Amino acid sequence: MSTETPGIDPLLALRAPRDPACDVFLTGTVFLDIIFTGLDSAPVRGTESWARGMGSSPGGVANMATALARLGLHTSLAAAFGDDHYGEYCWDALEQGEGIDLSMSRTVPGWHSPVTVSMAYEGERTMVSHGHEAPPPAGTAGPAAVTTPAPDPVFPHCPPRARAAVASLTPGRPEPWVAAAARGGALIFADVGWDETGRWDLDALPDLAHCEAFLPNAEEAMRYTRTDCPRAAAHALADRVPLAVVTLGAEGAYAVDGRTGAAAEVPAIEVEALDPTGAGDVFVAGFVTGTLADWPLADRLAFAGLTAALSVQEFGGSLSAPGWAEIAAWWQLVRTCDRQAPAALERYAFLDDLLPATARAWPLRRAVPTIGFRQ
Repeated sequence: MSTETPGIDPLLALRAPRDPACDVFLTGTVFLDIIFTGLDSAPVRGTESWARGMGSSPGGVANMATALARLGLHTSLAAAFGDDHYGEYCWDALEQGEGIDLSMSRTVPGWHSPVTVSMAYEGERTMVSHGHEAPPPAGTAGPAAVTTPAPDPVFPHCPPRARAAVASLTPGRPEPWVAAAARGGALIFADVGWDETGRWDLDALPDLAHCEAFLPNAEEAMRYTRTDCPRAAAHALADRVPLAVVTLGAEGAYAVDGRTGAAAEVPAIEVEALDPTGAGDVFVAGFVTGTLADWPLADRLAFAGLTAALSVQEFGGSLSAPGWAEIAAWWQLVRTCDRQAPAALERYAFLDDLLPATARAWPLRRAVPTIGFRQ
């Protein structure tokens, strides 16, 4: 397991012999991400731009899987991998480097890995992606996207037993495995992308009925609820799901517990943002961790915001996902800064019960910066 500070298991006090071996299950498309950094501006048509830095790492759903694993959760990923060097690299980085269980994944002969090139500049990013659908597993019928990557044809209906699962909802497209995971006792955490149909209809998200938590951004939440305030949108969503969490960008996040009506709001941590790639995935991973650990709602929000803030200070998606070593180092640093307001520090006092008295580096094999090198 890829916890970086020894002894930190956020679920240790809750684990029992008959618990599922998997804490979180997820499935989706793994991309090879190639990130160019150190660009002063966007590339100009007809010119050549030189970047001062470059990194590569597994991307796509691997961002979320890596963020979960680095927070100490036993993570299982079902994905298709190409049998090219890119696919081999991504598999190795996730399984050997991050300790992610890939027993539900498969290598597809003759299929090349999807690739995203990301250019980071001025705190933003521009991406170009390429990929093809993976062929279906042997014995299945009909078209299969790369997001249905099981080695067994029954997988979409029989995911592994897990405490939680993370899904990305798509209007008009239910995923059978989501309902199956919920019936098996998994808490479903879901986000959603931009509705290309323009309908913004919650009834077009059938898997929402299986969700424990729904985590859209402010714009998505307001469009789906026909409201003009993200906080009002969160309360409206709490009529549909037990936990509605709306991310507010630079303002932080707001959440409503639909069971009790309780609400919590946590401001964002001010950081120098270098690359926002994967920040949303890291936020969800932090919130999943706090929920499974049964923390108070405000602590979950604060922790999710902290992990997302730490991630945007570095380049790349999965490369920048923080682990406990980075969290411990941040907590030590902010407590020694004279400029920190005591009230602001109090918001994160719950970390004292999680982190060791002194932060220490912990060797962890992670994705190497370029594909050609081997450790």
